[in-house]
Amino acid sequence: MSTPDVLWRPSPHQVEQSNLADFLRWLRTSRGRTFAGYPELWRWSTDELTDFWAAIWEYYGLNEYSGYEAVLAERTMPGARWFVGARMNFAQRCLATPSDTRPALISVTEAGEPVETSWRELRDEVAAVATKLRELGVGPGDHVAAYLPNIREAVVALLATAAVGAVWTACSPDFGIPSVLARFRQVAPVFLIAADGYTYGGKAFDRRAQAAELLDGLPTVRHLLTVRRQATGSWPTRAGVTAHDWPDISTDGEIEFADVLFDHPLWVLWSSGTTGVPKGIVHGHGGIVVELLKSLGLGADVRASDRFLFLTSTSWMVWNYLVGGLLHGTTIVLYDGSPTFPDVNGAWRIAERTGATVVGVGAGYLMAGERAGAEPRAQVGLSRLRSILQTGSSLPPSAWQWTYSHVSPDVWLQSVCGGTDICSALAGAAAGLPVRTGRIPAPALGVALASWDPDGHPLTGKQGELVVTEPVPSMPLRLVADPRGERYSASYFDTFPGVWRHGDWVTVYDDLSIVVHGRSDSTLNRMGVRMGSADIYAVVERLPEIADSLVIGAELPDGRYAMPLFVVLTENSRLDDALRGRIVAAICTELSPRHVPDDIVAVPAVPRTLTGKKLEVPIKRILQGTPPAQVTSAGAVTHQDALSWYAQYGYAIAKAPMR
Repeated sequence: MSTPDVLWRPSPHQVEQSNLADFLRWLRTSRGRTFAGYPELWRWSTDELTDFWAAIWEYYGLNEYSGYEAVLAERTMPGARWFVGARMNFAQRCLATPSDTRPALISVTEAGEPVETSWRELRDEVAAVATKLRELGVGPGDHVAAYLPNIREAVVALLATAAVGAVWTACSPDFGIPSVLARFRQVAPVFLIAADGYTYGGKAFDRRAQAAELLDGLPTVRHLLTVRRQATGSWPTRAGVTAHDWPDISTDGEIEFADVLFDHPLWVLWSSGTTGVPKGIVHGHGGIVVELLKSLGLGADVRASDRFLFLTSTSWMVWNYLVGGLLHGTTIVLYDGSPTFPDVNGAWRIAERTGATVVGVGAGYLMAGERAGAEPRAQVGLSRLRSILQTGSSLPPSAWQWTYSHVSPDVWLQSVCGGTDICSALAGAAAGLPVRTGRIPAPALGVALASWDPDGHPLTGKQGELVVTEPVPSMPLRLVADPRGERYSASYFDTFPGVWRHGDWVTVYDDLSIVVHGRSDSTLNRMGVRMGSADIYAVVERLPEIADSLVIGAELPDGRYAMPLFVVLTENSRLDDALRGRIVAAICTELSPRHVPDDIVAVPAVPRTLTGKKLEVPIKRILQGTPPAQVTSAGAVTHQDALSWYAQYGYAIAKAPMR
């Protein structure tokens, strides 16, 4: 593969002013350590794991907050034990910034003006909600569930939940109730926080009836805290639930933070597998604090002087990552709305209106701008923008070039690879490294990333499985409803025992730069949100006309992401517009608009393994161009003759023009 074009290179001044350069100066003076460049620094951070994370602890002043007995008591996966004996509360660290004139939060909707929340106001509101939670009996180990959009109250509620030692979990209100219940029921929440609605694409959506459905489906909930965004009138509730209005909360006191251990559970994030119920991933207070200090500070170079905007919902892990900006004293920008309203430059206008300096986007947003011929630089301005974080999926070369031609020639485009599982980045940019078309510059510090072949041999310059060979502090404590760790082990360690398999195809080059080729498993990845095919099957296969179904998410060579739904029809049924409409409506209602496939196609059969498992990964590879004979052996699957049909379909979508 030829060396890609350099699109941007930092100036010596930019490198010198970076957080990473400051960390290197600190290592030189406090540890006597010097490094010839980023590759040498990265190798030290992964070879001398305990020295590196001890340095992170001290550099960010955590030693002034808590001591510890050992950095890493057990260097094994799963089962690594970090900072044994340390005490750490995520909310306390997020609210450690002294009161000053800079806002902590900037909230903005599609039509409204930005509203600033000062650090003092944020602390007061968190104190009020935390006090109310304690008064109502919520404490360490209880679960607080939120059905909220990306608004100020969501951040306040997360921090208040963490402050009392309870465990947070959230779903965006565009998710259908069956999908939300499949998640929340697993954690048996005692407290529900819900907004009356949200606005998207210029339309208001009233969600009070859905909140009532949630209450009916969650018998463990004792209290409902309501957030009024747009509607008037009463909230439906049920017997045994006491409703409280957000404006009724007031306090004059300071926040009392629960004194919890480093590995006390902080939140549950949801990442669906391909079978069974959604996977609940439990992260700890301390692991998230040290990882996001490192990742946002030394990787993304987020600073206290920044205004950090990420286009996200509360269901995507980057929302939690965004909130982590508070650990650095950063002003975080919360946008509740569509990035393409009123047109494809909508999010860039939000960035300009709020003075955002760091903007996080999914790859799809940059690709949409390119396809639309948008000119945000000329049409919007983006006067303060210095960095773009791009994640969610791979970005095609033309979109990299469009960003520098039409957004800003001076911006630092940081392509990041990570995920819900660690709530952080495994690979991304680093101050001092250039931006090159199609390449992620390097593995993140402290992340022993590699590409392995099926036999566990490292690969350089060839595509393989993305693995992490050493523990990372923000790896899950455990999975929900997995007391013996069986699902945890099966999710990450079955392929290579003792080594984390992330589920992506990657190529790692000699210079440590990385290309991500897409998912190596059958998990769907729509706009950065990972979804399980099982959720879609459960909805579609309830329709009487559908005998069987198969949904595939496939990254195509030109950067598109294709997500077709294949259906086998029952006898005498026909796939017409009416049936397509019913399928789409059912998916939207019970799951979310994000789950709606790009195409619905009638197929002769859904091939399976001889044990009955749908052939998701092999058919994904066929759609990406691999010949059927190379993905499965003769006699190993049912309906083998149908594989040629999928190959023809894959050829057709590969040749289809980009839309």
